[in-house]
Amino acid sequence: MKLFHGSNVIGLDILKPHLADHDRPYIYLSTIEVVAGFYMVNAVERPYYWFPYGFDNGIPVYFELYPNALKEVSEGKTGCIYEIEVDEKDVLPFKNIPCARLGTVPMKVVNYTKISDAYEWFMQEELEYKLKVIRYGTMNRKQMNNWYRMIFDYIKDKNMIKTPECSYAKFVQWKFPHVWEQYEKDNDNG
Repeated sequence: MKLFHGSNVIGLDILKPHLADHDRPYIYLSTIEVVAGFYMVNAVERPYYWFPYGFDNGIPVYFELYPNALKEVSEGKTGCIYEIEVDEKDVLPFKNIPCARLGTVPMKVVNYTKISDAYEWFMQEELEYKLKVIRYGTMNRKQMNNWYRMIFDYIKDKNMIKTPECSYAKFVQWKFPHVWEQYEKDNDNG
């Protein structure tokens, strides 16, 4: 099975598991190249991730939750989309993301594509109907509130009231201050 891994590190021959915000080190892989591309760029520092995406009939959809979000996160960023070949039994499924797989052991790279500007690459993928971008301001209030609720639930689940200086908490405070303020308020009343 062909899988893809996106990284801002160029020139890898072997992909190795790394600790993220999950319980153990993994290699994050995808059956969809564009989804792997999201992992080349990140609005927050590791071990956290910021990729507001979903799917529409199997096509990845990036949701801009603030003005020019995709451009801000990816313009001028370089990286690689790595390709590996593995047996399905050698990777784990990732809950809630059907195209995602988790590698637990080092894996040999069989091919890669160097991306010189991630934003330009994403825009080309959009032109080729391999990606949809839902621009900020086009979602209704209910859709936006669902995203705000997911952000709120994540920072609550990670108990970020105790780590307000971590990259994800700082990002939420900067881009979604109303979500952070509600989180603080709920903690004060809790």
